[in-house]
Amino acid sequence: MTAVLDTLVGNLMVPTILFFVLGLLAAFLRSDLSVPEGAAKFMSLYLLLAIGFKGGHSLAEHGVRSELLLAIAAGLALSFLIPFLAFLLLRVMTRLDATNAAAVAGHYGSISIVTFVAATSLLGLSGVAFDGYMVAVAASMEVPAILSALWIAARHSGPVAATAAVPARELFANGSVLLLTGAFVIGAVTQDKGMEMIAPFVVTPFVGILCLFLLDMGITAGRSLATNRHMLNAGLFSFGLVMPLAGAMLGWALGAAIGLQTGSVFLLMVLAASASYIAVPAAMRIALPKAEAGIYLTLSLGVTFPFNITVGLPLYLWLANFGT
Repeated sequence: MTAVLDTLVGNLMVPTILFFVLGLLAAFLRSDLSVPEGAAKFMSLYLLLAIGFKGGHSLAEHGVRSELLLAIAAGLALSFLIPFLAFLLLRVMTRLDATNAAAVAGHYGSISIVTFVAATSLLGLSGVAFDGYMVAVAASMEVPAILSALWIAARHSGPVAATAAVPARELFANGSVLLLTGAFVIGAVTQDKGMEMIAPFVVTPFVGILCLFLLDMGITAGRSLATNRHMLNAGLFSFGLVMPLAGAMLGWALGAAIGLQTGSVFLLMVLAASASYIAVPAAMRIALPKAEAGIYLTLSLGVTFPFNITVGLPLYLWLANFGT
């Protein structure tokens, strides 16, 4: 037991996670610490570009293999199926109506790309290898969850619940997904020559910029939780902690079953455990306007995101190492 705790604490004691904790602390203390909006936008773009480009370069180094197709299939399956599990848990653990439960469920089938980026950084700091094509898996897991959520809402609340169809552009041209995927393709096409040209930009500053970005995310998550805590009853709060653990275990089982290496199993666990707070809220505002944005945003950004960054990532990495 002592060895397990030492491993978990060791995984937690890294700059990226600790800067996120500092942001949470600043929010709870009502500090005036903040990151300018323009700087936060730049850091978001930088991180998506860097992780996508490095993933594409890694794919070019190792080539397209059957493992890539299996991993993408696993990601698609998780993204499509997790909303059904989330909806079931919400109906058991909370008193949410079907429309709100469907909207929340869609967030948990989708992903948090920031959590994914933090996870890749943790692997780098821990010296654990992973497959670059996991970036493609992450990009594939946005849309299926949205489709599942809309089906659940129509099935349990009737067609009135979804008053507008989500335009294809909202699903497939989301800026974060487009940049991540595009950078991945560019990294794969330009290969070693491209990496040599921009390595000083996408490699050396990466961890430092991620620390600043997670500081800002900690502040944002803490303030969201403080502002909207009145919307969280015990059942909803518990769901925000239980659901990522359930998703992570599904990711672990599927990743181990298809033979992914430890680092890639960990990333699949993280993707399955995370909840969207960018792409899916935008889609839900259009497709399920009667759902309460304060509920699904507070759960995904104010509860699950901090849990995953501070507790989940070290725990999932330990489980991935233990089970593979």
